[in-house]
Amino acid sequence: MLKQPNYSIVVVDDHLLIAKAIAGVIEGFEKYEVLYEVENGKALIEKFKVSKNIPDIVLMDITMPVMDGFETTKWLKENHPEVLVLALSMQNDDMSLIKMIKAGAKGYLLKNIHPTELEKALDSLVQKGYYYPDWAASKVFATIAEEDGSKRSVKSSFTEKETEFLKYCCTELTYKEIAEKMYCSPRTVEGYRDSLFEKLDLKTRVGLAMYAIKSGVFSFN
Repeated sequence: MLKQPNYSIVVVDDHLLIAKAIAGVIEGFEKYEVLYEVENGKALIEKFKVSKNIPDIVLMDITMPVMDGFETTKWLKENHPEVLVLALSMQNDDMSLIKMIKAGAKGYLLKNIHPTELEKALDSLVQKGYYYPDWAASKVFATIAEEDGSKRSVKSSFTEKETEFLKYCCTELTYKEIAEKMYCSPRTVEGYRDSLFEKLDLKTRVGLAMYAIKSGVFSFN
C-alpha cells in the first residue's frame, strides 16, 4: 500500500502551462501532493468555500489579473492564517519581497529555480515556518529569528530618527520619498541607513525590513 502524501498544495498562477508544470514537479516529491491549480486569487477564494479544497500550502504567483498575489496572500492571512504561502515569482526585486512578507508570505522563490530547491523550500516551510533564498538575505532572517540578547541590546541603541527610518524601510517608498516624509535630505536618510547597517551588521534594505518586522519595530496592524 502506497504511503499517502503528508502535505497538500495548491498552485495559483494565471499561466496554465506554468501552473501545470509546477504541479507536475511537485507530484514527484514524496511528501507533497497538488490538490488543484487556479488562475488568480478570486478563483482560489471560490475554491476555499469547500473545506476539502483548503490545502496546507499555497504556491502563489505575484502578477495576476483580477486578484494578484499580494491581495490574495493578505486575504489568506486574514481568513486562513494556518495556510502557508510560498511566493513563486519572476520578480527578484527588494520591494516585491518586502510587500509579500507584509502580506503574510512565509517564503519567496524565483520560477527559474531547480526542482530540488523547490522541495527544499517546501520542507523548510513546513518544518521551520519560513524559507528565503540567499538573495533574499536568508542568513539575516535566520539571525533575526533567533532574537538573541545581543540583538535586543543593539535595538536599544537606535536613535528616534533611526527607528522612524527603519519603519519606513518596510514600505514601498524610495529613499528620496522617505526623506520627504522625515523632513530631511536624502543624504541624511542615507546616514540613518548606513548607521543601521553598521549597528546590525546588515548590507541591504531587505535585511533592515526583515529585522524591523521580526523585532517588532514595524507592525502590520
